[in-house]
Amino acid sequence: MHELGITRNIVAIVSEHAGGKQVKRVTIDIGKLSAIMPDSIRFCFDVCSKDTPLEKATLEINEIPGLGRCEECGAEIELKQLFGRCDCGCKRITCIAGEEMKIKEMEVF
Repeated sequence: MHELGITRNIVAIVSEHAGGKQVKRVTIDIGKLSAIMPDSIRFCFDVCSKDTPLEKATLEINEIPGLGRCEECGAEIELKQLFGRCDCGCKRITCIAGEEMKIKEMEVF
């Protein structure tokens, strides 16, 4: 379960940037193609935030859909996996969204 390590890093980064203040809310973006399970992050967040400035914080997760661009015609298509086929028949698709995992914002008291 790599989500535990990811969640520990999220808590550490947010704690550092909070500067000793209590954190009220943390918002993160997780791409649907990132192989990170949002439900596991939610579960791990409660465990990892115990006895930290994030202990009572609300975790909001935005799931970013997969998006690719066809290298042949330039069309953007939704991706459910890291590969796909454009309506023009081309299989050369560049992933442009959906692989990310980032801390978007935090709210402190």
